[in-house]
Formats: sequence, C-alpha cells, structure tokens
Amino acid sequence: MQTSTLLGLGPGVVVAVVLLAALAAAVHRWALDGGWLPPLTASLRAVGQLAVVALLVSRLGQSPWLALAFTFLMFAIATATTGRRVDPTRWWLAAAPIAAGVVPAAAVLLATGVLPFSGLAVIAMVGQQVGGAMTTASLAGRRVSAEILGRHGEVEAAVALGFEWPAARLLVARHTAREALVPPLDQTRTVGTVTLPGAFVGMVLGGASPVDAAIVQLVVLVSLLAVDAISAAVSLWLCTAFAWGRPG
Repeated sequence: MQTSTLLGLGPGVVVAVVLLAALAAAVHRWALDGGWLPPLTASLRAVGQLAVVALLVSRLGQSPWLALAFTFLMFAIATATTGRRVDPTRWWLAAAPIAAGVVPAAAVLLATGVLPFSGLAVIAMVGQQVGGAMTTASLAGRRVSAEILGRHGEVEAAVALGFEWPAARLLVARHTAREALVPPLDQTRTVGTVTLPGAFVGMVLGGASPVDAAIVQLVVLVSLLAVDAISAAVSLWLCTAFAWGRPG
C-alpha cells in the first residue's frame, strides 16, 4: 500500500515491532543482564499510549487551552518519571528542573510569535521540550547523586577545610551535570550531516519547502538546548543544595 508517510504502514509494521521489541529484550537479558521485562513493558506502554494520543490529538488540536491542559498532564507524568528515577522519596522535586527549563523557552517562543498559540503547535513544541527536560533532569540528577555518594570522602574533606556542604558537593559534582548535555549537543552539532531529525523530515513530507523545514528544525534544536541546559543546572543545584537523590 502506497502512503504519504516515510515508512510503509502495512501489516509488516506489526511483525517489525514485535521482532525489534523481542531483540531489545533478548539483548537486555543476555548481554546486559537486565531481564526481559523492561524493553517489553516499555514497548507495550508505547503502543497503548500512542494509540490514546492519536485519538486525542485531533480533538486537542482544535483548542489551544485543551492542548495546554494536555501539556500539563505531560509535565506531571514527566515529573513522576524523573522523580522516581532520581529520588523516589522526594519525587516532586523533579518538577523544578523540568519547569525551569520548559517555561522560559516556551515563553520566548510565544512572545516572539515563533510558536503560535494553537493546539497542535503547543502540543508539538512544548511536548518535545518537556520530554527533553525530563531526560536531562533524570541523567543529571542520577549522575550528580552518584558522584556525591562515590566521592563523599572528598566532600567531607572540603567541609573540614571550611566549605559549606552545598559548596563542597558542588566542588566534586559540577562537571558530571554537563554529561547530561552530551546527547542534545551531539544532535545539534551533527544535524543534517549524521541524521535528518523528525521535524525536518515530517515537514518536507507534508509539503513544506526544505528551507522552511530547516528553520523549524533549527528552532526546535536550539530551544531544546536551552531547556536541557537549564534543567541540568537546576538538577545540579537541587542535588548539591538539598542533597536531592542522596540515599536515605
């Protein structure tokens, strides 16, 4: 069946998804010693969630306010996901790095008129920003927490020399928060040379000119860089000031 999409959407989709999920589960189990379930359950959740989103987006896209409400739902789920990864006892603190990254970036795009206040545009752009902030906060929070715990002796030594506890933690952990920015930095540096991201390909397939698609993709990537940088910085501050993620 010929379609206007990049991929063929015939019966082979089901076979491909099942085979790839099974492959991921097998590698996760035998090569990484992580069990079969995480890749399989993640794949099943993706099927269910995308089915629901596909049904909802056509409705939500008709009203910017409904779309905004949906982005708040995205934000709540992202907060719970990151909080569970970093510190299940104080999971709600994950709201800070995610909101700190998304709110100013979205505000700039809305204020400059780059992001129109329409349902589909808000869901597409803000949803990507929430997802980026969630990933960065999870990576930064976990890495910084592990660094503080692993180098606790150095932290105590710095305190003995007169540093306050937050400053001592920051001394040993600041560099680790930057590692969370490696994926978005690499994606931005190599765009057009290694990959053609989804926004660019989707717009071209939808009939937009390559120039317009490139401009939109640039806005997406640079806004995600700003979101991720702020999220990493706030995650670092939380981990060092309040010991967010420290065991116990």
